[in-house]
Amino acid sequence: MKLRYRLMDIVAKVIRTQRFYRYRLLGYSNIERGVILESKLLLDKVYPQGIHIGANTLVASHALILCHEHVKRDPTDARAPWVTETYIGRNCFIGVRATVLPGVKIGDEVIVGASTVVTKDVPSNCVVVGNPGRIVKRNVRMNERAILQVKYPT
Repeated sequence: MKLRYRLMDIVAKVIRTQRFYRYRLLGYSNIERGVILESKLLLDKVYPQGIHIGANTLVASHALILCHEHVKRDPTDARAPWVTETYIGRNCFIGVRATVLPGVKIGDEVIVGASTVVTKDVPSNCVVVGNPGRIVKRNVRMNERAILQVKYPT
């Protein structure tokens, strides 16, 4: 059983590295090393360099991260969509099917729950859930593998 886990860990590292470089080639130049990008992500293709993801963040499957909006228009060119920067901090966990809207800044060590719609900035060290996203817990700590650090009484 331990051999199986080691093999799975090695294969996972290879796949993560391959995914990281694939996104880099597609123009997502502001995603730091150590970010875990799960399969079937929906990252903004209109302005890929507008997505900033800090190191050691895990983005789960089917997450949607946007940095443009077609309803708003660029004031200098009415034909072009409005583009902005979207930031996700270090040591974060973005849950399955979560949506991060354009222009949002998510702090360090934040957990975004599954199917959460993040509509406004989120401070560091908290848990956000719901639609629209609401802070339900503060002062959380995450490690460098985006795992919640829980203090158990001794």
